[in-house]
Amino acid sequence: MNAQGCKVHFGRWLIEGSPAVVLLDVGATAWSLERWKGELWESCAIGVPWYDREANDAVLFGFLVAWFLGEFAAQSEERPFIVGHFHEWLAGLGLVLSRARRLPVATIFTTHATLLGRYLCAGSVDFYNNLHSFDVDKEAGERQIYHRYCLERAAAHCAHVLTTVSHVTAAEAEHLLKRKPDLVTPNGLNVRKFSAMHEFQNLHAQSKARVQEFVRGHFYGSAPGFDLDKTLFFFIAGRYEFSNKGADIFLEALARLNYLLRVNGSEVTVVAFFIMPARTNNFNVESLKGQAVRKQLWDTANAVKEKFGKKLYESLLVGNLPDMNKMLDREDFTMMKRAIFATQRQSFPPVCTHNMLDDATDPILTTIRRIGLFNSSNDRVKIIFHPEFLSSTSPPPARRLRGVRPGVSLGGSSPLTTNLGGTPPENHGGPLPGCLGPLPDAWVPPQMSGCPPLTPIFCTPPPPLQAECTVMGIPSVSTNLSGFGCFMEEHIADPSAYGIYIVDRRFRAPEESCTQLTAFLYGFCQQSRRQRIVQRNRTERLSDLLDWKYLAGMWGRAVLHLRPAHGPGQGLSESFTYEPPEAAAGFRYPRPASVPPSPALSRLSSPRHSDEEDERYDEEEEAAKDRANIRRPPSPPASPPPPPGTEPHGARGAPHG
Repeated sequence: MNAQGCKVHFGRWLIEGSPAVVLLDVGATAWSLERWKGELWESCAIGVPWYDREANDAVLFGFLVAWFLGEFAAQSEERPFIVGHFHEWLAGLGLVLSRARRLPVATIFTTHATLLGRYLCAGSVDFYNNLHSFDVDKEAGERQIYHRYCLERAAAHCAHVLTTVSHVTAAEAEHLLKRKPDLVTPNGLNVRKFSAMHEFQNLHAQSKARVQEFVRGHFYGSAPGFDLDKTLFFFIAGRYEFSNKGADIFLEALARLNYLLRVNGSEVTVVAFFIMPARTNNFNVESLKGQAVRKQLWDTANAVKEKFGKKLYESLLVGNLPDMNKMLDREDFTMMKRAIFATQRQSFPPVCTHNMLDDATDPILTTIRRIGLFNSSNDRVKIIFHPEFLSSTSPPPARRLRGVRPGVSLGGSSPLTTNLGGTPPENHGGPLPGCLGPLPDAWVPPQMSGCPPLTPIFCTPPPPLQAECTVMGIPSVSTNLSGFGCFMEEHIADPSAYGIYIVDRRFRAPEESCTQLTAFLYGFCQQSRRQRIVQRNRTERLSDLLDWKYLAGMWGRAVLHLRPAHGPGQGLSESFTYEPPEAAAGFRYPRPASVPPSPALSRLSSPRHSDEEDERYDEEEEAAKDRANIRRPPSPPASPPPPPGTEPHGARGAPHG
């Protein structure tokens, strides 16, 4: 292929396991675009307009993949058994061409959320309750994505096996793509990465300290100040889809939470971060000044500390107790007064850390103006809008937020993650220290998003953000419109007792869902430190549910579906068998044996409600009770259900629009 003008590279990803990878440079073959578009029209009657750059790249990639698979099969010394697993419509054309050219490849197509579904939900429709009534061709045409929809539907029908990552998406695919998925294969994690809990606790403390330092700089000079020991950090992050990501309902819930905290005289402060990429030109002056003032105060304190320590050492060296009146001189007091004077400010701390290009029309900023959360000293809920993803190359002011787990994370000493809707956020950071993470997405089930910290590798879709948070012991808020939320409802008798709060966004009006979310957030703010620790430990024990040791069995079923779907010369060897790994414990969790960490119930047995209350809690004993009540999941069948020679569901070819 390289000899014919392509750029193909072979190597290994620098991640655990060092998997082999082939990289195809679509830009190097752009000269073939028009010719391949013509071939696509002749073979599948799908036309791609010239102005759709993303679809053009999908065409180039699809033809390169089909070309590569054909060359690989033709040049192999022995007959290869090839399985091609394609994710989403952008990779689907390679599957369609492999079937059209009759390549000896067994194909699996996985959709994490249908393309048309994303557009429909962005139009503020009651999507899931009206799935059966949409005229899909009309809806796709009106949104000028008909060619993309045809590519996705063709891949779904041509695949030997169609899978989705949740039952919610399965219903979506059945009505919009007109094919019922063969299997549901939930996303999982390699839980061993997080099994060393002492390392997780250390990382938690380090990340929390970094976020606190950023908050100190951003809110410098705020009077009256707030106690960081009683401050909870909430985070929401992902693609900037204001309604689909649930930022709208999250902001409304924060306004109501602010009212509840103020009228009830709560000492808890909530700092809510919105990390969503938007058009900016740079950091604004106030944000940079805040971090500079914080650093100046730190340097001043260190300078005074060094002089104080030196005098203390010299006094003790000669055997005298220090005279405290002589430990600090006039110069030291002058330095400290100057540093204090520099912290004076006449305006509210900024809501946005950057200069926005569309400040007047930005959805988040306009909503903040409407609800009146301007970071005033009287507000118990503060908001920081950071319109850029976080990474190791972020500028210094944002580098202290690198420990934040994007998504909505609400927490302080104990984490909480929430997903109130559908589309999963992209992960561009590390694990959140102790936070509650509401991700109030409105519709799409969480995809596999969120690579391990500082691992910018996306070979196949990475694990879902909320799954990572659960494995790391971060409680979360999800909805019954997300795959994660539905999965947890199916496998846990009382999800909220394990720190998984599920908001009903399917059978309730938006006002009722917002009220429910507000109750979840306010209840989390009322918990004591001990209650949050108990809740975090319970959440971490759900990690077996998300372990590939258990979920890989579902992928084994997908592979077993492939063998009878092929004919001679295609797909897997007839001698292929699948031995499911030993299933990890974790299928249907009951309610915990002890009382759930509810502030109301805790106060019944303890009239003194404080962070120092001595609540009886034995971690090992409670963990043993939970494990004793967990049923082992069923293993996949040893042989495929369909008889050999059965025509695959998707063998009819690509739809012609």
